[in-house]
Amino acid sequence: MTTTQARTVHGLFEEQVRRSPEAVAVVCGREQLSYGELDARANRLAHRLVALGLGPGRPAAVALGRGPGLLTAVLAVLKAGGAYVPLEPTGPDRTIRHVLSDADPALVITEEVHRVRLADAGACPVLCPDTMEPELAELPATAPEVEVAGADLACVFYTSGSTGLPKGAQVEHRNLLHAQRGWQEVYRLTAADRILQTATLEFDVFTADWLRALGTGATLVMARRNFTLDRTAELGELHALVVRERITVMETNVHLLRRLFDHIQPLGLELGEVRVLSVGAEKWHLDEQLRIQRYLGPGVRHINVYGVAEAAVDSTYFDPATLPDPPEHAERISLIGVPFPGNRVHLLDASGEPVPPGEVGEICLSGPGVGRGYLNQPKPTADRFFTDPRRPDVRVYRTGDLGRLRPDGILEFVGRDLGPAAVTAAEVEGVLRGHPQVRECAVALVDREPAQRPALVAYVVPVAGETLDVWALRSHLAERLPAGSVPAAVVPLPELPRTRAGKLDRAALPAPARAEPARSGKSGWAHGGKGAGVWPGSAPGPAAWIVTTAVVALLSRMFTDVFWPGSTDVTLVPSPWALLFQLLYVCESVGFGLGVAVLFLGRRVLERHGRPAGLTTLTQLALVWLLASWWPQDNLYRTTGRHDWPTQAALGYAFNVALIVAAVVVLRFLAWQARKPVRA
Repeated sequence: MTTTQARTVHGLFEEQVRRSPEAVAVVCGREQLSYGELDARANRLAHRLVALGLGPGRPAAVALGRGPGLLTAVLAVLKAGGAYVPLEPTGPDRTIRHVLSDADPALVITEEVHRVRLADAGACPVLCPDTMEPELAELPATAPEVEVAGADLACVFYTSGSTGLPKGAQVEHRNLLHAQRGWQEVYRLTAADRILQTATLEFDVFTADWLRALGTGATLVMARRNFTLDRTAELGELHALVVRERITVMETNVHLLRRLFDHIQPLGLELGEVRVLSVGAEKWHLDEQLRIQRYLGPGVRHINVYGVAEAAVDSTYFDPATLPDPPEHAERISLIGVPFPGNRVHLLDASGEPVPPGEVGEICLSGPGVGRGYLNQPKPTADRFFTDPRRPDVRVYRTGDLGRLRPDGILEFVGRDLGPAAVTAAEVEGVLRGHPQVRECAVALVDREPAQRPALVAYVVPVAGETLDVWALRSHLAERLPAGSVPAAVVPLPELPRTRAGKLDRAALPAPARAEPARSGKSGWAHGGKGAGVWPGSAPGPAAWIVTTAVVALLSRMFTDVFWPGSTDVTLVPSPWALLFQLLYVCESVGFGLGVAVLFLGRRVLERHGRPAGLTTLTQLALVWLLASWWPQDNLYRTTGRHDWPTQAALGYAFNVALIVAAVVVLRFLAWQARKPVRA
């Protein structure tokens, strides 16, 4: 690995310029620039930026479309001493206005096609290099003389804003240089690499991609299409680009990688010369990672990376080649491995103390990659960033994610910190992923009625071509999870909602509909349809059962002599048998009362078992018959003539055969198991 003396990000790039000025720096479609050409263009623009007042510590928004001009602007801002704020020019108006207001950049660098929109969104000057080519060509091709230190601000990443409006994570030159050294060591980057860039400008992975390439002397290949934002883009086009441009290193998000492999695997295609394929931005389960690794073969390193913008993008990585044997239930595990060189990971409890190995704790990051905090946000900065009490010179960032350290020393990612329900949510998600009908799933803590506690809800995307059986899915969960861990609702979806970064958008997950009133006769759960799950109503408590049973039993005793006069007369029965018969009549009335209670209150209790709706209804009616039929049956028998054979035969078939059928229905309910479909 080549050592560097650079103290700034653009200084590292300039080392590559001096080393190989004719080497290809960036390719985007038919456009191509060498390191020398890219450096000269960036220097000319930097002189213009300095003349406009940009300098150390001042931010400048960069809002251009994909192409070499985008990298020219980023490098020019750095060379002028400023910090670039990546801003996707096609993003939502609300986001653009928020970023420009919060960052208060000295200027916005964009294209003429976006000038009016960006000028209207903010109060700062707008510069369009694509209309200034003659003017820029007259400026010096050498870098302006601006003093920039490693502790100066290099960029401000506005995070995806899954919990509200995005916050600006401030990252210094030394943070990015540290990250680059880690990537170069772990990925074994060389000047011969061709690194694919598909990420959207506003996301931190965009910076990671170009820094990995231009900080190593490699070639950055920029995709013309934005395969994350453009959901209609053909994945065959991405595969063709990878093969045609001889890509050797590429990083993508989980969702895009799934789509890519859905395209190439059925066709038996490969990834050409790719030797490193990293995936991040979302929880990546081990079974998928191992399955793709087996498909790609030993010539490709398939790495799961974990990190945050606040700590210079990537902090840990997992290479499945380091596993001696695949662990049991790989579909329930997400391994994020070990820290990149120079980074540290701490697992802390709510009081900030380290948790024992094997226990779940919040993932906290430290090392030279941790940035300086959020721009203009002192409270969130104080909440998330703190100083290690044992080492006052070390800053630590609290991610809000949970993890555990396994006995083999590998870090396991559990999920977002949802409070006490976080571990349960991860367990539910793992069990769901083991079901053959499930392609993707997510478990979220969702608010219910104001007087009720939030509850876990499972969102499930079925395998293509499969019809999701919600009842079978609930049974699958009930059989494998501890009591009380089954989600309150299961919501089928055609696909999970995504943010612009391709991450799961938890804020956009639909809340289950409210349960229908009991008189509607509808189940408290959705099944089929278009995926709208339903909150179950709360199951009636013991008091409701006791009151209903007692009232109905008392009424049945009162009306027995009205319907069947003399049927309970025991005056001619000697003691103690008379007392026993009277107790039997009481039991029959109580059974009738309990049967009526099952009719009106039992539905939600039965639904907890996750059986199909039809079977649940039949079982409810069967239980009603098994409990309630004894009161009318015995009274009819006792008032029928001793030799009235037709009536006795009719009663025997009407009641006794029905009791047998009811018992068979209950047995079927108890023995029912979900059909286990086989994946194609």
